[in-house]
Amino acid sequence: MITVDQYLIRKILKKRLPESHKGNHGHALIIAGSKAKMGAAIIAAKACLRTGVGLLTVNIPKKERLAIFTSIPEAMIEFREEKNDWEKYNAFAIGPGFGTDKTAERKIEFLIKNVKLPTVFDADSLNILAKNQQLLSKLPEKSILTPHVKEFDRLFGIHFSVEKRQQKAIEKAVELNCIIVLKSHKTFITDGTQSFQNTTGNSGLAKGGSGDALTGIITAFLAQGYEPINAAILGVYLHGLAADITLESQSVESMLITDVIENLGKAFQKI
Repeated sequence: MITVDQYLIRKILKKRLPESHKGNHGHALIIAGSKAKMGAAIIAAKACLRTGVGLLTVNIPKKERLAIFTSIPEAMIEFREEKNDWEKYNAFAIGPGFGTDKTAERKIEFLIKNVKLPTVFDADSLNILAKNQQLLSKLPEKSILTPHVKEFDRLFGIHFSVEKRQQKAIEKAVELNCIIVLKSHKTFITDGTQSFQNTTGNSGLAKGGSGDALTGIITAFLAQGYEPINAAILGVYLHGLAADITLESQSVESMLITDVIENLGKAFQKI
């Protein structure tokens, strides 16, 4: 297993060219949010923007549009209920605060059928995949699944040790041709060929919203042209590093994920 440290990260991270423009840094689509769960969409979107994506569109229910307009003026919006043209995007994420009803299931089926680019699946999208196992074999190649322990066990069966869960993650990454980010205090990342263990982060991240931010961060790296495995490695490390920096002004008890997102800039500077 390879340790994810600052030395590895510096080899992966690309320098942003001074003459670049927004078109050089990708256009991401995050499909997230539902009634009473718009916070997840906002967190994912803010984290994505703070990680350097050129353009971001958020796919949300039309009734919830004011939540995005007022909290993230930098993001564009498309509406869940309308026919969407997804040809213009070069990175996708689905799941934060998304819901698990029939409408949500149909949207995931539509994405899997129509999107060929690697996609980040998180939160409610993982629960939908767990209930509809036939969809797992149809995921876009090199997609990134980001389950916590309970979501992982819903997807792939109950496991009683960290080692067995990690071994199953390796097997499933090979079988499904995907990357699995198994979230924990030492997050495990595998594409089935190589496996990595992260070294950043703290228990201040053990709160709702942390996974939504990680989804946004990984999606931003995908949009900027990183290989999916490198997008996952960078995303997990940066997310944890920003949380460690947040301890300079907050405690593990008081830390909010919005504090962590605000410290992503300092995390980049430290790298």
